[in-house]
Amino acid sequence: MDQFKDLPNLIAPHRQILLNKEGRLEKFRKHIKRGGSVLSFLPLLIGDGYGEFWKTRKRYRVVKGSRASKKTVTVARNFIYNMMKYKDSNLLVIRKVGATNKDSTYAELRKAIIDLGVEKEWKNTVNPLELTYLPTGQKIVFRGMDDPQKISGVTVPFGHLCWVWIEEAYELRYEQDLDFVDESIRGILPDHLWYQITLSLNPWNKKHWIKKRFFDPIFGKNNEYKVPKDDPNIFALSTNYFVNEFIDQSFKDKMEVLRVNNPKRYNVAGLGNWGISSGLVYEHWKEEVINVQRIMESKAFRHVYGLDWGYTNDPTSFIHLAVDEVNFKIYALAEHYETGMTNKKIAEMLHYKGYSSKVIIGDSSEPKSIDRLYELGIWQIEGAVKGNDSVRNGIDKLQDYEIIADRRLTPNFCTELDNYQWDAEKKNVPVDDFNHLMDAMRYACEDIKAFERNYSILRAKRDTTQGAKSVKMENLRKFMNGRNRGGRR
Repeated sequence: MDQFKDLPNLIAPHRQILLNKEGRLEKFRKHIKRGGSVLSFLPLLIGDGYGEFWKTRKRYRVVKGSRASKKTVTVARNFIYNMMKYKDSNLLVIRKVGATNKDSTYAELRKAIIDLGVEKEWKNTVNPLELTYLPTGQKIVFRGMDDPQKISGVTVPFGHLCWVWIEEAYELRYEQDLDFVDESIRGILPDHLWYQITLSLNPWNKKHWIKKRFFDPIFGKNNEYKVPKDDPNIFALSTNYFVNEFIDQSFKDKMEVLRVNNPKRYNVAGLGNWGISSGLVYEHWKEEVINVQRIMESKAFRHVYGLDWGYTNDPTSFIHLAVDEVNFKIYALAEHYETGMTNKKIAEMLHYKGYSSKVIIGDSSEPKSIDRLYELGIWQIEGAVKGNDSVRNGIDKLQDYEIIADRRLTPNFCTELDNYQWDAEKKNVPVDDFNHLMDAMRYACEDIKAFERNYSILRAKRDTTQGAKSVKMENLRKFMNGRNRGGRR
């Protein structure tokens, strides 16, 4: 007998969720009879694994999890659901760099609105970046830690700013950043509201201050301790892809391969456990505020540009670096990091951002893409030199330099530097992850001073084998090289 025959058509995950808990199917049946929809039934909206997280009113609500653990989508749906339920509530959404909100938290919250079927009740604007609940005027506003004054000065026209969501919280390198936000939300609230800061993150670094503050046991006298979950102000959840009823079999298969081939990586990306902070490829790097104008006006720097291809799953990654070859320092000045970019879009981006006349070194594994960009007016594009063990050799040379980055300018570059690690199972081989801008940096820097000797023979070989272009294009290239490059070769 089909126990779902009197109900709307349900996908397999929804059926499983209804059977996971005794009495849930009958509650859903009553919900439908009262005129409710499938996704307005809370268990089907969020699935299992997040019930306590959804309901807690503790001041700090922290969730770390693996990939595909539902954490971000659940947080987004929770905020939309609660704002419509609790009048006068308002939400502040924070990323380390404010500009990254548009393609992450803002997009995720808009998707939650669509998933809940309430698009007509919400207004979205890009300038300013806001979401407004039309029946009451409640607001979701977006800010970045790169401009703290805009955080402390946030006001809302109706109700109270009582909730904060800090997404990708591992990007906050200093605990005082959270303290600053914490001190910015205060005042007397009506009884139906509560103050709460939600942090969501991937657990890449076990030495991060978030682990110590929210997840580690707190020891007292006589070695007595309490876990953060017992703290009246802290709810800390660790989760992974096993609680996601909606992932496909191919993802599960991929995780199984990772479990067998790279157990340490699987421990973080698959199980959501804290990662190992040691073994970073580039340990000699730091964050500081970079004065771009000063560097651009100085003659002490050599500017180099690298491009790594991507499309569906991997981002196209472009980096602009300023190299001080005397003091062995590299400054990251700008980046572009985007999936779904065709060669035409890449060319348009480079033209728009003023890089079309620069010598850009791209991944030589895609010569057709290099030729296509050349046809689209990126006349100084070149394929990177690749010889035996080119990755390792390139990393060796870059390790002679101090890398300096500003998360306001290059947020993805900083994230990759924070997470680009050596593979514990393979000698002198980095993990194939967090490496798109890292590869672009190697390409860009292939002929800075420390590289020149190692690459001269390989570069000559490359130049003599690039005869596949048409005569017309090759002549144009020679003309442009002679006019713009100033004797680079």
